[in-house]
Amino acid sequence: MSYRITSIPELEKMANTLRRDVVEMVGPGQAGHYGGSFSSAELITALYFNKLHYDPSNPKMPERDRFLLSKGHVAVIQYAALARTGFFDVSELSTLKKLGSRLQGHPDIKKTPGIEANTGSLGQGLSIGLGIALGTRLDKLPSRVYVLIGDGELDEGQIWEAAMAAANFKADNLCAIVDRNHIQATDFTEKRMDSGNIPAKWAAFGWNVLEINGHDFNQILAAYDQAAACKDKPTVIIADTIKGKGVSFAENTAAFHNGTMTEELYKQALDELK
Repeated sequence: MSYRITSIPELEKMANTLRRDVVEMVGPGQAGHYGGSFSSAELITALYFNKLHYDPSNPKMPERDRFLLSKGHVAVIQYAALARTGFFDVSELSTLKKLGSRLQGHPDIKKTPGIEANTGSLGQGLSIGLGIALGTRLDKLPSRVYVLIGDGELDEGQIWEAAMAAANFKADNLCAIVDRNHIQATDFTEKRMDSGNIPAKWAAFGWNVLEINGHDFNQILAAYDQAAACKDKPTVIIADTIKGKGVSFAENTAAFHNGTMTEELYKQALDELK
C-alpha cells in the first residue's frame, strides 16, 4: 500500500510536520543539516505522501518506485518521511545518530528499511539511480526512480556523466530533482562554483527540463505527473527553493547548512513550525 494525501493543505501540514521532526531529532546543542532538509521538505513530502508506489510492510517489493537521496547528508528528513509512512515507528526518530541506531548521519541500505542506496559521497546518486532505472526496465517492472540532488552537488563531474548516459539510454523512468536552494556548505553556490545556466545544461544533455517553485505543491505534483508522462528521455525537475525554509533564522543562511541551535532557537523553530 502507498500513502496518499491528496489535499494541498494536508500536504503542507505534513511538510511542516517533517520539519518539526527534524528539529526534534537533532535537538538543541547538536549539529544537524537543517538547511537542505527544510528546502526539500515539500519535494520529499509530495513523493512519499502522494506519488510513490511502495509497501512499508514489504520494503523490497520488486514493483515499488525508488527514491534515492543523493545528497545523503539530509537523511534526517528522509527518516522522518519513512517513519510517518510506516516503515518504522515514529518513536525511533529519537535515536538519531545514537550508538547502535539504524538512523545514522547518512542513509544505510543494510540497516534502515526504505533506503535504496548508501549515499552522501556527493555525485554518485544519479549514477546509482540510472542503474536501477535500467535494471527495472530490463525486468519489465513499472517502477519509477527519483533521485534528489543538491545544487552544490552539480559541481561533481559524475553527475554529468550520469546525465549523458541516461539520455543516451532513453531512461524515461528516471527523474532527477535538483533542490536549487542556491547555497552549499559554506556560501552561495554562485560564489563557490558558478554552475551557470543549469536548465540549459540539462537540456543540452538531452533531458526533459521542468522548472518549478519547489515549495508549491500544485507545481510539484504537476511536475511529477509530467515527468511520468514523458517518453524516450529522462526528466529533471529544477526546483527553486529556500535554504532553511520555514524557520526564519535559518532561511537563506549558509550557517544552517549544518548548524546548531541553542535551546532558545530550538524552541523558536518549533514554535514557528506550528
